[in-house]
Amino acid sequence: MRKVLILLGLVVVGIASVAAQPPPQKRIAIFNFDYSTVHSNVSAIFGTNQDIGKGIADILVDRLVNDHIYTVIERKSMDKLLTEQNFSNSDRADANTAAKLGRLLGVDAIVIGSITQFGRDDKKSNYGGGGFGLNKYGIGGVGRRESKAIVGISARLVAVETGQILATASGTGESARSGTSLLGTGGGPIGGGVGGVDMQSANFGSTLLGEAVGKAVTTVAKQLETNASALPTRAVKLQGLVADVSGNTLIINIGARAGAKVGDRLQVVHPVKSVKDPATGRVIRSVENKLGDIVLTDVDDLSAVGQFTGSGPVKVGDVVKN
Repeated sequence: MRKVLILLGLVVVGIASVAAQPPPQKRIAIFNFDYSTVHSNVSAIFGTNQDIGKGIADILVDRLVNDHIYTVIERKSMDKLLTEQNFSNSDRADANTAAKLGRLLGVDAIVIGSITQFGRDDKKSNYGGGGFGLNKYGIGGVGRRESKAIVGISARLVAVETGQILATASGTGESARSGTSLLGTGGGPIGGGVGGVDMQSANFGSTLLGEAVGKAVTTVAKQLETNASALPTRAVKLQGLVADVSGNTLIINIGARAGAKVGDRLQVVHPVKSVKDPATGRVIRSVENKLGDIVLTDVDDLSAVGQFTGSGPVKVGDVVKN
C-alpha cells in the first residue's frame, strides 16, 4: 500500500511539474518603423535626416526581450537578410512583403509599424503690451515659449504564414516637462552628426523627446504582449544535409534562417532508396536508415554545429530533419 501511495505521489508531482512549465515563447521579428509621415519634422529637429524608425524598433526590441513574453530575433541577422532581399524603406509597412521575409527568418510573426507623430506640442504665452494696473511689463513685453515633446506610433502583429493582421497596437507619449529645446536637457550632446543619433542612449532618454519616445514605445509593447496568445505557433519543418563530419561533431547546411536554434534535436538518416509510383513516376516514399540524433550547439544564419549520438557512421550528404 505504501509503495502504491509513493508511486501515486510521484505521478501527481510529475503532472504538476509539466503543468507548471510555461508555454514556449513565440518567436517574432521587429522591422524598422516607417517614418515618412514625420520625415520633415525629423530633419528639422536633428538638423539632418535620422532613421528614427530603426531607433524606435530597437527600443521596442529591448522592451519585449526584457519582459520575456516573446523571443525576438537578433537584429544583425534580420538586417543582413533585409539587405540581401533589397527590402526598401517603402516596404516597411507592407504586411504581405514583410510576411514573406518573416518566413525566411523562421519566425511565428513580424511586427511592422509607423511613426505618426514626432515633435513638439507648443503652448506659447505672451506677457506685456499694456499690462494691467501697476504691474506693467513695459513696452514690447516679454515672450516665453513652452514646448512639450509628443510622439505617436502604431504597430501591427502579422502572421507570416497568411499575412493576416493578428493584432494592432498604438501609443502616444508626451513629456511631463516642457522646455525651449526638445533635445537640450539630456546629459550630453544629442546632435545628428556623423553616425546618427543613438536613441537607446541615456542621454537621449533624458531629453524631452526621449521621454516621449519611451512612453509611446512602452504603451505599444504592453499591448503587443497582451495579444501574444492570439499568435499561432508556426510549425517549423527542418530538413538539410550533413556538410562536414569531424568525429561526433557535425556541421549541417541549415541555420537560423530555416528556423533552427541552439538546443534543437534532429534525426540523422541515410537515404537508401526512393520508391516511385509506377503510374506517375512521382516519389511516394523514401526508405531511410536512422543513424542517430544531433543536438545543435551553435547556429548562424546558414549553418549549424551539433553533437551526434547514435550508431553511425555519418557521412557528408546524409539527411538531417525533425
